[in-house]
Amino acid sequence: MNKLRRRTGDNPTRRVMAPNALTTDELLELSNRVHYAGSGHHKRNPLDYGLERTNPRPTKSLCDAKRTIRLREAQALLITGIEKCMISAPTEDGLPKYVWSVSDTGEAFEAKTHPNTPGAYHGYPLEDEDDMRARVIEAWSQR
Repeated sequence: MNKLRRRTGDNPTRRVMAPNALTTDELLELSNRVHYAGSGHHKRNPLDYGLERTNPRPTKSLCDAKRTIRLREAQALLITGIEKCMISAPTEDGLPKYVWSVSDTGEAFEAKTHPNTPGAYHGYPLEDEDDMRARVIEAWSQR
């Protein structure tokens, strides 16, 4: 397995908003605009994501490296992250680039959208080498 380079998490677009930055209604509206699409670059097994094939990249973390995560769980993690305002500041289209969540077993995840596919997110586990992992787990425990 290739060793991923350490990410410092100091990218200004990769910061978790304050827990009260958006109202409950704004978070609900946001959660209605997003869905989990998955990415073949982060999967060994396409499972129930509707992917025709997977093409894991050696520089990308695999969301199914430790265990398989079905679409239903991935969607629930995405929505729960939004409900807890574990998002980056919304961009011009009103959507955050990043949504973070933590599973029931303590795994920290980052979901990301792309300007070409607004509202469609793919996600991956945050590796131990990524400083953002500790930040997400700490912020999650406080919300």
